[in-house]
Amino acid sequence: MRWTRRGALGAGVALAAGGARAQEAWPNRPIRVIVPFPAGGTTDMLARLYAQRLTETLGQSVLVENRGGGGGSIGADVVAKAAPDGHTLLFHNLTFVTTTSVLQASNRAPHDIERDFIAVSVGAMVPSIVLTQASHPAQDLREFVAWAKGRTDVFYGSTGPGSGMNLTGETLKRETGIRMEHVPYRGAAPLVQELVAGRVQLGGDQISTGVIHVRAGTLKALATLAPRRARVLPEVPTVRELGFPALEQQGWNGYFAPAGTPRPVIDRLAREVAAAAAVPDIERRILDAGGEPGGGGPEDYAAMLREQITRIRAQVAAVGLRAE
Repeated sequence: MRWTRRGALGAGVALAAGGARAQEAWPNRPIRVIVPFPAGGTTDMLARLYAQRLTETLGQSVLVENRGGGGGSIGADVVAKAAPDGHTLLFHNLTFVTTTSVLQASNRAPHDIERDFIAVSVGAMVPSIVLTQASHPAQDLREFVAWAKGRTDVFYGSTGPGSGMNLTGETLKRETGIRMEHVPYRGAAPLVQELVAGRVQLGGDQISTGVIHVRAGTLKALATLAPRRARVLPEVPTVRELGFPALEQQGWNGYFAPAGTPRPVIDRLAREVAAAAAVPDIERRILDAGGEPGGGGPEDYAAMLREQITRIRAQVAAVGLRAE
């Protein structure tokens, strides 16, 4: 779906921004955008794409800072504990929900999405895909499951414990009875390298991570986790089409601010993100990466997150996923 761009925008995930707090004109100094992953991935690319435009429209430098580790929880915690003045923001993706849910199930969560953050605006909706090496005999995820039945030498890789692919892999095991060993990596780049080399048989991440390799014939896309087929790989079926609806995930990348950030700041930032998403060059680059431009307001974003948090917490409990 394409997000509705609005003028007057609403509240965040659970706690509204500190409404009547007086403050100086915002922004009055450079803005830090924390990306909780190493440089070079989809989330980092999108954050830098928006930062360039926001620097122009906000009149202050918008600087992207990579703080990887902990499945994204380390960088997120920097923002959770930052001053709620709009000068430190988080740009995260669906992994925020999965990792936090796993950490909460393990009583190790340093923060809570609903308590410690305000959802501001989606930068892009980016589906995830499930991949294998090009030489694998399976042509889709259903065939992969048939191939894996009864085997004890199957490995699946993810971008880290608690990541979306970690939850996908464990859910697939529970749904089908196949046996797979989880191999976590510190990001999408090493995961793709190991998939190409065949050291893990299954993996996945946001579509822009793998689409180049799929088109080049070095990787094979087995399914997309999104509710509908991806525009850039329309031949790849969804997990629901293949009979695995429990694997469905709606991918996204978007902005968060610390809880307590004044409402005028949230509204201004959401308007600027929506305007940036409509810039033709930004829109084209997001579409080329396999995503759809965002720009929806806080209410839309918060509603989506509440639904995902409820569903993913239940899924984490069902498979018994815990922080390693």
